[in-house]
Amino acid sequence: MVNFEDTATAFITKSNSQLKKAYYMFKLVANPGLVKFGKKASAFSLSLGLPIKGLVKSTVYDQFVGGENILECDSTIDQLNEHNVKCLLDYSIEGKVKEEDFENTKNILIKTIQYGKNKEAIPFTVFKVTGLARFALLEKVSANKALNSSEEKEWFRVQKRVEQICQTAFNVDLAVLIDAEESWIQNAIDGLAENMIRKFNEEKVVIYNTLQMYRKDRLDYLKIQVEEANKIGYHLGVKLVRGAYMEKERERAAKNNVDSPIQETKPDTDQDYDAGVNHIVNHLRLGALVAGTHNEESCKKLVQAMLDRGLAKNDERVWFSQLFGMSDNLSFNLAKEGYNVVKYLPFGPVKETLPYLIRRAEENTAAAGQTSRELDLIKKEMSRRGL
Repeated sequence: MVNFEDTATAFITKSNSQLKKAYYMFKLVANPGLVKFGKKASAFSLSLGLPIKGLVKSTVYDQFVGGENILECDSTIDQLNEHNVKCLLDYSIEGKVKEEDFENTKNILIKTIQYGKNKEAIPFTVFKVTGLARFALLEKVSANKALNSSEEKEWFRVQKRVEQICQTAFNVDLAVLIDAEESWIQNAIDGLAENMIRKFNEEKVVIYNTLQMYRKDRLDYLKIQVEEANKIGYHLGVKLVRGAYMEKERERAAKNNVDSPIQETKPDTDQDYDAGVNHIVNHLRLGALVAGTHNEESCKKLVQAMLDRGLAKNDERVWFSQLFGMSDNLSFNLAKEGYNVVKYLPFGPVKETLPYLIRRAEENTAAAGQTSRELDLIKKEMSRRGL
């Protein structure tokens, strides 16, 4: 079994100063008051045009983001690859509203895919549909509301952008993941992902859809997708995560006086996540899994499930995934034992990646146990190094 307590391996890429910096970063995000203040202060400072880029880049940005462009990520990609940890490149731009911004994002995503061509260290790329389409349009499509003629043309352009990205991935044989987002725009995203999976996954998995298992309906949705893939005969790529918008989802449900789509308890989410993983592992004949998790128990269960089914550690259909800057004890120790591991490596300008950074900080604050675990492991390694 993998030793997730091996901190020498977990922090092998971190210098003493980097380790201390990581310790102070997680101490900061463990404080809900500081995170809320930082969120408001950064938005206010940017609205006034204050020069906060240096401060952001030297703190949370360096911890969770690879660089402002692909070339700035090169050294990180090479360093991770030396330890058999691969990279999943993510141009972390979202929430735009102008057509020229959407086209620019599409072009950067295509360049990212082409950059990853034939690079053993980059087996995946990923994109958010909100980087390619207006949120309000996705919401309207998801609610199955009629579009006016202008919106119909706009929606057609969104579909063409997504198809161009997926076609590029297919042409260069590099897998691409379509990220999951808020539940009230997810129907539109699922529809796009399903169409791309049917179009490009006839022979192998190129396109993956992402399911957030903190939603009550996702396990049933997964089972339907697996059944359809097996019935028709295409390959189903799925990335499973627990979820990234819990507070936002619950606040919206309360405001609209509707049932929350989110599981009532964390154990309910854990149960559905592990059940989803098992379901895919049981149907690998035409499927592939990226298990996005910072949960040690879920990693142990997937390791055991692979062992029980006689799967090789490096079976190309099964990948473990963690975010850059987090859960290095999982990533590096799994990789050391020969499992497929990929780090979700965001990149983009400091100002443009702030929504991503704030979400990371809020997630760490909400997941008190996770942050405590990070701090305990860092302290253990600092003690081992005599720091």
